[in-house]
Amino acid sequence: MTNKDFFAALADLEKEKGIPQQVFLDALENALVSACKKQYTSGTGTVEIRTNPERGTIDFFTVRIAVNEIIDPENEILLEDAQKIKKSYKLGDKVLEKFVPKDFSRIAAQTAKQVILQKLNETERDAAINEFSDKEGELLVGIIRKIDVKNVYIELGKGQVKGLMLPADQVAGEKYNVNDKIKVFVKRVKNGFRGAQVLVSRSSPGLVRKLFEEEVPEIKQGTVIIKEISREAGARTKIAIYSEDPRVDAIGACVGNKGARVNAIVEELKGEKIDIIPWSDNPLEFIAKSLSPAKVISVTQLSDEKTALAVVPDDKLSLAIGKDGQNARLAVRLTGWKIDVKSESVAAKLGLTTQNSEDTEN
Repeated sequence: MTNKDFFAALADLEKEKGIPQQVFLDALENALVSACKKQYTSGTGTVEIRTNPERGTIDFFTVRIAVNEIIDPENEILLEDAQKIKKSYKLGDKVLEKFVPKDFSRIAAQTAKQVILQKLNETERDAAINEFSDKEGELLVGIIRKIDVKNVYIELGKGQVKGLMLPADQVAGEKYNVNDKIKVFVKRVKNGFRGAQVLVSRSSPGLVRKLFEEEVPEIKQGTVIIKEISREAGARTKIAIYSEDPRVDAIGACVGNKGARVNAIVEELKGEKIDIIPWSDNPLEFIAKSLSPAKVISVTQLSDEKTALAVVPDDKLSLAIGKDGQNARLAVRLTGWKIDVKSESVAAKLGLTTQNSEDTEN
C-alpha cells in the first residue's frame, strides 16, 4: 500500500522536532499489529508489518510456521499449503502471506494519528526532563504565556517547556501579565500524567537565596554563607548570613555600595522588606539579632528546651512583635527556637530573671 504523503509528513516531523522517522515507524508498526489482531483473531498467525519510507509503502503479512501436521492452527500452516504461496518454502520456515486489512484507510489514519501524538508528547516530555532535571533549585528567567483562574504558565528554556506556578507559589499582591519576563525558582521537575511538569515558584525562600547568590559575588564564591532564611512572601524576609573570612564584612557584602545589592533584590521582590541578620553559633545572641529591627535588651533561655524570653524596651515591643506577629514569627522560624517577647516593664512586674541570658546592650 502506498502512502507517500504520510512518509513525507514523518520526514517533516524529523526535521522540525528532531525525532528520527524510525521512532514513529516502529511505534506505528506495533500499533497497527494490535489493530489488525482485533480484526483477524483466528487462523491467521502472527501479524507482521513492514514499512518502506523510500518506496512509501506499508505492507501487511500473516506469519505462520510450515509443518507436516498442524498442532497450533493459529500459528502453523501445512507445508503443502505454504508451497502454494511460495514453492521454495521448507519445513520450519516462516511463511509470510500478504493481505490487506479491512477498512485499512480508516484504521491506518486513526492509528497513525494516535501514535504520532503519543510519540510527540513522549519526546517533548523526555526532552523537558533531560533539559530541566538538573535545574531543580535554580533561578530561571521565563516569559508568562498564559494565566487562568488559578495558575500561571511560564515559557522556559527554548520555548518547548512551560513552567507551572501554582497558587501557593504565587505572591499575594504581585501582578502577573501575559508576555512579561519573570524570574522564578525551580522547585521540582517531575514526569506527570500529562507529560513533564516544571513546578516553579515566586514565594519560595529559595528564590531569595538565589537572588542573593546572583547579586553578591562573595556568596557565590563561598566566602559569605547563607545559614538560614525565613520568609513570608510579599511582606518580609529574614536572612541569616556568616562570613568564613574575618576580613570580609558579611552584612556589608550583602548590602553593597549605597545599598545597591540589596536594593536590586528588593526591587525584584516588588518591595518585600529584607532583614539581613548576622548569624551566631550562640543561640541567645542569634535570637536577639533575629528580632531586628527591634532593639533587644536581653534574651534568657527558659526551662523548656529551645525556648527563650526576649526582653525589649517598652517602646519597641510592637516593632519586635511586628504587624500581626510577623516579625516574631519569622524570628522563630529563622532560629528554630520558641521566643516569648516581653516589654521591659512587664518582665520586671512578672519578676522574670535574666540569669543565663545574653545581654545585648553590652
